[in-house]
Amino acid sequence: MNYLYLVYSDLIYRPILNLLVFFYNIIPGHDIGVVIIVLTVVIRLLLAPSFHHSLKSQKAMNDLQPKLNELREKYKDNKEAQAKAMMDLYKEHKINPMASCLPILLQLPILIGLYQAFRVALNPLIDIKIRLAGLYSFVHLPANINPNFFKIINLSKPSVVLAVLAGAAQFWQSKMMMPKISGQSDATTKALSMQTTYVLPVISIIIALKLPAGLPLYWIVTTLFAVAQQYYIMRNKATNN
Repeated sequence: MNYLYLVYSDLIYRPILNLLVFFYNIIPGHDIGVVIIVLTVVIRLLLAPSFHHSLKSQKAMNDLQPKLNELREKYKDNKEAQAKAMMDLYKEHKINPMASCLPILLQLPILIGLYQAFRVALNPLIDIKIRLAGLYSFVHLPANINPNFFKIINLSKPSVVLAVLAGAAQFWQSKMMMPKISGQSDATTKALSMQTTYVLPVISIIIALKLPAGLPLYWIVTTLFAVAQQYYIMRNKATNN
């Protein structure tokens, strides 16, 4: 367990903390909100190939839903034949149904690292030399880190505004990715689509209301980045067709 924590600390938490402080030092105005936006863009650019592949797979899966629904109806009394037919369809279209899970697995440790970095860097009750212990030698220790975004929102505390915006951004992305539901779609497909589109954004708002506002801000930017990537994918597909 200690070894895993050291790996997590060296590969995720410390780089995030150091990037946070580094950008805070060099960005004019020293606005932590702007720093978080820049940090988010950097993280998304580093993970862009993985997310791009995942979004393409997810879009392909959505486009395949009508054919999948036909197979479910055709083999509704034979689950084994249904599973085989669906796998053959995936192979025919060169789709890996598990490909969209990779970015989620990548996001989780990054979110934990960001939460820890925000909690440490923005805690005014702890001496800055103690909370920022572990900075790289080339990263300057600031005299203080102001937690306010545009002098309005304290990113070290929960924010209703950013929590709602995070939920709205996720709703936009989910609506954009929502597959076309025909009358032949089974109840499970319809229920999952409804949950993804309407329920998850509400859950995101509830969770965000209990977290430092820096995390919802990160989630807003990363979701908007994903929307832009998805728009690019859809536009390219339309152009190629």
